Amino acid sequence: MRKARSIIENGEAVLGIEFGSTRIKAVLIDNIGTILATGIFDWENHLKQGIWIYHQDEIWSGLQSAYLNLSDNVKEKYQINIENLSAIGISAMMHGYLPFNNKGKQLVDFRTWRNNITQEASKKLTTLFQYNIPQRWSIAHLYQAILNNEVHLNEIDYITTLSGYIHWKLTNQKVLGIGDASGMFPIDIKKQSYDENMLNLFEEYISNKKYPWKIKEILPKVLVAGDIAGRLTEEGAKLLDPSGKLHSNIPFCPPEGDAGTGMVATNSIKEKTGNISAGTSAFTMIVLKDQLSKVYEELDMVTTPTGKLVAMAHSNNCTSDINAWISLFGECLQQFGVNIYSEELYEALFLQALKGDNNCGNLLSYGFYSGEHNLGLTSGCPIFIHPTNSHFNLSNFMRSHIYSAFAAMKLGIDILQKQENVNIDRIFGHGGIFKTAGVAQKILASALNTPIATMNTAGEGGAWGIALLANYINENRVSLEYYLDNKIFTNTDISVMQPDKALIQGYEDYMNRYRKNLPIIKKAVELNQLNYN
Repeated sequence: MRKARSIIENGEAVLGIEFGSTRIKAVLIDNIGTILATGIFDWENHLKQGIWIYHQDEIWSGLQSAYLNLSDNVKEKYQINIENLSAIGISAMMHGYLPFNNKGKQLVDFRTWRNNITQEASKKLTTLFQYNIPQRWSIAHLYQAILNNEVHLNEIDYITTLSGYIHWKLTNQKVLGIGDASGMFPIDIKKQSYDENMLNLFEEYISNKKYPWKIKEILPKVLVAGDIAGRLTEEGAKLLDPSGKLHSNIPFCPPEGDAGTGMVATNSIKEKTGNISAGTSAFTMIVLKDQLSKVYEELDMVTTPTGKLVAMAHSNNCTSDINAWISLFGECLQQFGVNIYSEELYEALFLQALKGDNNCGNLLSYGFYSGEHNLGLTSGCPIFIHPTNSHFNLSNFMRSHIYSAFAAMKLGIDILQKQENVNIDRIFGHGGIFKTAGVAQKILASALNTPIATMNTAGEGGAWGIALLANYINENRVSLEYYLDNKIFTNTDISVMQPDKALIQGYEDYMNRYRKNLPIIKKAVELNQLNYN
């Protein structure tokens, strides 16, 4: 306690802040990654005129609230204030669309990764570049706005991601870490910047529009892990900490996306390693040794924070439907005067899932709260199906929802393993779904037929990962791999779950029914959209 207090008091602690889909989290660490204090702020996206957004004022009130919560926790635990820091890092959910004019005014609401409104742009750009451009990517959002003839286009001076936006306002630097940048526009791995040929192709493609900007002029500058990406300005210090206690001039690492920070938090940045981040969305990141043989719409090609090629299998939906059902069960218990902590309820119901049939007793769940690009769904409509010949009980109910949480993502991993013959030594899992030991981990190992590992250090997720990247700017004489292996993960407890043959067969049976019944969810989405309109 005394040592931690001294580290904070002397300005040697490192701050990482990550904007997740449902929570903004601040983590304070020492120079070997030990967590000294945390702060949180819960928030939620909004569906506005069919588009998932976060309001600008929520971004800043959320940032200040998470930092204030951290500061209060430090004050209570150590009886001191945070006045100076060794480094700061900002991370956020990847992709999306944030355009600004030359006066810094935000031109439209922040359009998040959760939207599936750029299908036309995505298909046309994939054909143009011969490179998969997912609907979530910033360039897809920009081109869809062009196809829609949106009025703000002539005013654009800068576009960025959420992490890049916050970093810009705190440091006055228009930069982005290469991992997050790879979700804006395709990256040239050798040059570690945007692909020049594709920039030129896009410029020529839209030349008839005669906009007053060039694509290469409005994108953030690309940086890699270890680069110093600016310093906290006086205005930025007041924006982060309105109390005025925090000093300015603190160095920043490049802002990164949640995919990159997840790789760092699980030490999954070497070739043939990977990680799965499972929360509101689910995505698997596999670091590749070689380029894939062809373009797959189910796989995004992005990078590690150091610029190594990564195949991302992404699904927009994961735990939202599970959360909704468990909340309903909690309400039922309250009607009988039973109040139980949500953590206990989650654990009890997850453990119950292990008692279910390997094929979920023929139950089937589609937990699509938002659209799912892999399956051609532009919007969501969660559905639970229990045929008359099913074995309908609580265990199978819970098991089917956990199976469903990983099903859309599995389609991309199947391509890597079965069509591209990519060997994966093991995959590290992190996120709330793994909190109940041995449940989601066991199911996922069998679903992907790959050992799934979890770490005791990954509990703080991406906020801890960006704090590690911030700390790394003080260690940049060594490689990021060496820094993580020899300074951060030297005494990490790792739990590895192997695939189970019976469960593998049960999950395959579930997936066959999942694929066969997709027309049901597609029809439901279609009818729901008609009702919405």
